[in-house]
Amino acid sequence: MKFLKGVVEEMKLVTWPTFKENRHDTGTVIITSVLFGIFFGLVDLALSSAMTWFVKL
Repeated sequence: MKFLKGVVEEMKLVTWPTFKENRHDTGTVIITSVLFGIFFGLVDLALSSAMTWFVKL
């Protein structure tokens, strides 16, 4: 029980982000994920094309 009281006290000290901060951070994560997805998709396409060309030699 002492542990749970400690947890509750610590949670009261936490500075929670505002809605605006959460929205900004979520947008950043989504945009970064999309950009990385596009980048790795293009790298995969390039490597696949290179391997196909190499095998046909």
